[in-house]
Amino acid sequence: MIRFEHIVKRFRRQPVLQGIDLEVNRGQRVALVGSNGAGKTTLIRCLLGEYRCEGRVTVDGLDPRAHRQEVLSKVGFVPQLPPPLKMPVGQLVRFAAAVCDSDPREMAKVATRLGLDLEAFRHQPFVKLSGGQKQKLLISIALGRATELLVMDEPAANLDPEARHVFFKLLAEKRETAAMLISSHRLDEVASLVNRVVELDQGRVVLDDQVADLVDLSSRLDCSVGLLQANPAFAKAIAEWDFTSQDAGRTWAGQVAGPDRLRFLGVLSRYAALIAHIRMDEAAAETWAEVSNG
Repeated sequence: MIRFEHIVKRFRRQPVLQGIDLEVNRGQRVALVGSNGAGKTTLIRCLLGEYRCEGRVTVDGLDPRAHRQEVLSKVGFVPQLPPPLKMPVGQLVRFAAAVCDSDPREMAKVATRLGLDLEAFRHQPFVKLSGGQKQKLLISIALGRATELLVMDEPAANLDPEARHVFFKLLAEKRETAAMLISSHRLDEVASLVNRVVELDQGRVVLDDQVADLVDLSSRLDCSVGLLQANPAFAKAIAEWDFTSQDAGRTWAGQVAGPDRLRFLGVLSRYAALIAHIRMDEAAAETWAEVSNG
């Protein structure tokens, strides 16, 4: 589906991409990882036809610059930084739907699942939305249509825990029909979402490996964490995951999206000296289905 053939990109003679050769096919969910400045975003912009580059980029055999509209009609894109658009939300959704010949009502349905009521924000400029609201809207536009390729740059960074649950479920629904390229500077943020990892360093591919595809993207985990003693800093961190305590902060319970397990354990690792026990069990399907459906 996607082919990068010896891609070279320079800015003021400074090489940013240095001979990238890469192929991504349908059904593959690829984590594009690397430190800031490794070339991830530049590669994505070459894929979207925003940058000229040496070498050859194709999407289903089409050049993204020569056939921009046709290529972009196949792509659902979620940028890392929301664009500073002053366009009202309702107009933006209609415009995005018209560009890709899609139904804006499908985008609204995705937004509702993510917890964003588009009708309530219809007249509000996009730029005035909160970070989380902007992210939910951009995801709704990208996933609310039939796409063959999803390109996402730190897609869940500003989402609350419940929206992350729903986002992962939406990805699960597209896993068989679309290729996915998910960029992140941290592997633990995306490891459970993907079945292949490509790492960039200084504009070169330094790792390209298949990974175990064992996590159900729509799964949830029932979790409990016990502390040796209550701690205000831990209470603040765990509350951001919608965990609650019934014993003055000594034991905390809640749910974590299956693909978020590494990220969650990373948060807990900061408080390792305080933790007495951790329990994580796969939630019954009917439990998280009820929550997802409200």
